[in-house]
Amino acid sequence: MRIFYIPSRLYFIIDLLMLLLSFYVVLDWFPLTTHTPFDKYSWPSLFYTLTWIVSSYLLQRYKPLKKQVYFSTTLNLFYNSVIVFVIYALVIHLFFKIYSGFVLLTITAGVFTVNYIFLSLYYAYKMAVEYNEIIVKPFEERINAIVKPALPLDEKNLQQLNTTIRTHSNESVLKFLKKNTDLSSGNTLVYISTKSENLQMIPSYQFSTIIQLERLNNMRGVNKKLSIINEKLPDNGRFVCCFESKSTRKMRILKNHPKGLNYVIYSFDYLFKRVMPKIFITRKLYYFITRGNNRIFSKTEVMGRLYCFGFKMIREQKIGQLTYILAQRENQPSVVQKRIYGSLIRLRRYGKNGKPFEVYKMRTMHPYSEYLQSYVYDNNSLKEGGKFNKDTRVTSIGRFMRKYWLDELPMIFNLLNGEMKLVGVRPLSSQYFNLYRKELQEKRIKYKPGLLPPFYADMPQTLDEIQESEMNYLQACEEKGILITDSRYMLMILRNIILKKARSS
Repeated sequence: MRIFYIPSRLYFIIDLLMLLLSFYVVLDWFPLTTHTPFDKYSWPSLFYTLTWIVSSYLLQRYKPLKKQVYFSTTLNLFYNSVIVFVIYALVIHLFFKIYSGFVLLTITAGVFTVNYIFLSLYYAYKMAVEYNEIIVKPFEERINAIVKPALPLDEKNLQQLNTTIRTHSNESVLKFLKKNTDLSSGNTLVYISTKSENLQMIPSYQFSTIIQLERLNNMRGVNKKLSIINEKLPDNGRFVCCFESKSTRKMRILKNHPKGLNYVIYSFDYLFKRVMPKIFITRKLYYFITRGNNRIFSKTEVMGRLYCFGFKMIREQKIGQLTYILAQRENQPSVVQKRIYGSLIRLRRYGKNGKPFEVYKMRTMHPYSEYLQSYVYDNNSLKEGGKFNKDTRVTSIGRFMRKYWLDELPMIFNLLNGEMKLVGVRPLSSQYFNLYRKELQEKRIKYKPGLLPPFYADMPQTLDEIQESEMNYLQACEEKGILITDSRYMLMILRNIILKKARSS
């Protein structure tokens, strides 16, 4: 380990400021025996600060945070706090008993707490907004990806399979599978185990249909399993899976417990099973306790995972408390990645000169919603305002945030970075951008996108009207200049928001 290194000046300054803050709070706010705490503790505070800095440097604390990981950073903070406290506790006990051990303990605890909160927020932000490492998987070329013929099951084996399905599931599930798959075929695999290793040993293209009877909620490594199944199925092969959705779980909990208490139980269940595995600080603890069993999945998330890993949904049916999905292999997964879903996200959008950039927003959709863009477009029309009608990808909290633009507040960072301006056309994803006319696309990329789009000045209703509104704005920018046009549109936007109560959708 290298002892000498160039410290991060920014982190050093932040650490020093937090140390001074702890001194100020303890000496100014806490009840102490001396009436002149700043005079009495000025020199000890200086030596304490120097010791803290030297110890922090030796423990590698001042390396750039982007090159460190959360757990080792916080552990070094703990070690540093203990070392400094022990040194000065001995000094006070042996040589300077006029100073208070309570003050030493409180300052050390304070600076540790403030540092810990800062580090937790920093890494939470980092994990929330940074794109996870994407590894393009070198899939083997699929040559003659057609199912290998197999003999049908005899009557005895077919009856045994039916009994297995009834025992693990129920008669209704058996009827669903008989209707949508060929259980008598030797090319149909009924799978119960939650482990992926057994699937990995299956020869490719041996089965045209794979049926997973165990619900996805009890599986760890769902993405890995879907990737393996995609690899083993032939072209257009089929996959059946089941899960308990978030909404069904909520109804079950509320129905099975006394009124009043049921919402308390549901709240704790949601925090433990849905929130904990999404937060990087608590994720490992959650999986250690639960082993990944009985997780909460929304229907949108399951569908998104299927589309992410090359499947297309053909049919769904709710049987009892579970939703069964029949999917068809359509293509290979494009990437293998570890998804992390924080509340703050970055979305790739088109900027000036067509240059992509990341827009900061608050998350308003269920996980894996981004993979359902084409599915939602094919199955839903555009409503007023140019957004999807009945977009089930948006969460309940997300709808509220969108209505009052709370999800767009982080775009102020893009404004400060110079990637956006206050008034301008809305930054679009590639899918939306490709819906626009070619002439409008060319005009759009000449200017920076804006926080407040001309939409709120004209209040168009359809996609064609939105395009016309943006075209009028961009032509005005060309003819009258950006400053004059943006000022005029700003007044119209404020009038509609304040007087006509215009809201996002």
